[in-house]
Amino acid sequence: MKIIGPFTQIITLQNLSLKGPLQDEQLDIIEDGSVMIIDGKIIAISKFEDLQTLYPQAFTELIEEPMVLLPGFVDSHTHICFGGSRSLDYAMRNAGKTYLEIAKAGGGIWNSVQMTRAATEDELLLGLQNRISRHVKEGVTTIEIKSGYGLNMEAELKMLRTIHKAQEITEATLVPTCLAAHIKPKDFEGDEQQYLNWILEELLPKLQAENLTNRVDIFIEETAFSKILSVPFIQKAAAMGFTITVHADQFTAGSSSVAVACNASSADHLEASGETEIAALADSETVATVLPGASLGLGMHFAPARRLLDAGCCVAIASDWNPGSAPQGDLLMQAAILGAFEKLSAAEVFAGLSFRAAHALRINNVGKIEKGFKADFQAYPTNNYREILYYQGKLKPAKVWINGELV
Repeated sequence: MKIIGPFTQIITLQNLSLKGPLQDEQLDIIEDGSVMIIDGKIIAISKFEDLQTLYPQAFTELIEEPMVLLPGFVDSHTHICFGGSRSLDYAMRNAGKTYLEIAKAGGGIWNSVQMTRAATEDELLLGLQNRISRHVKEGVTTIEIKSGYGLNMEAELKMLRTIHKAQEITEATLVPTCLAAHIKPKDFEGDEQQYLNWILEELLPKLQAENLTNRVDIFIEETAFSKILSVPFIQKAAAMGFTITVHADQFTAGSSSVAVACNASSADHLEASGETEIAALADSETVATVLPGASLGLGMHFAPARRLLDAGCCVAIASDWNPGSAPQGDLLMQAAILGAFEKLSAAEVFAGLSFRAAHALRINNVGKIEKGFKADFQAYPTNNYREILYYQGKLKPAKVWINGELV
């Protein structure tokens, strides 16, 4: 039993809608507030003095300087288990080379596949631990992590086993996802249909047998898998019991419609989404996940977050942290910059980084400072929540708690 506080402001994110636009005036802000925790869960949020009176036997973790408390962030789309670097890709892209030219020069996703296959589990684990640790220090307490740089049985298993090993040694909540349907590997003897069949018939049963993941992702794009091939793949994976998410509308529009039709938990990217796609997403339970890190890494426009919100979508904001198109990985900085370009309120940004992102992962007990939720939160050294986005990611949390324990 523990009381943590007092905080100058607690931004609880309680009573905010799951879908549609939000105004800062809707934020529930508790001034001079504290949080009561028992067994890693939030029991009460109230004035510091009130909680001390109600729970006189509780241990008090005293906060002695002005701080603003937010829920821990949820990064619902990352690729942070990988080997090697693609700095050459970045330099070539900035020098004007096309995707095809970079791939022909040995770059692209296949380059990461080769380096990840060559890495040992220990090497993968060390790199993954370092990225998780940085995310936690920056207030991210729940992290989705994809495979997809293995693309054969041995390497896909190696990636997902590494993610499970990382879960054993980190306080953060990790959510593994199989993205074997990233691209067809160059060394696979068969076409795209045969490769997707191999995933369904050989790989996914193995993942279920080892309990490595219950989530499947697929990249639907001209350079990856077509909508025609993707629909039956998604349907069969869902019938096996996997939750589905989709890389959709990154360069060409239309694949988010597959995500909606197949009841995917989220459609991620959406840079190319038009009014038809936006309307379909708004009329569905599929979360629209925007990835500003990919736009920054590729030097392209952002997903239409403002239009998605105004249409009534549930919009999550994730980092897409990966070695190729989104190497920066600073979720708060990316979200702050996206907010400036897309004119998002602080409430919309914080919701997109927390409970709306948690909904994309179908997790319902993180992302708010609310009774019954996990005690995952972060405190910023300021007395005004507006400064968190004002400094565009340069103001970092001074303290981070997971399950009520300072990490």
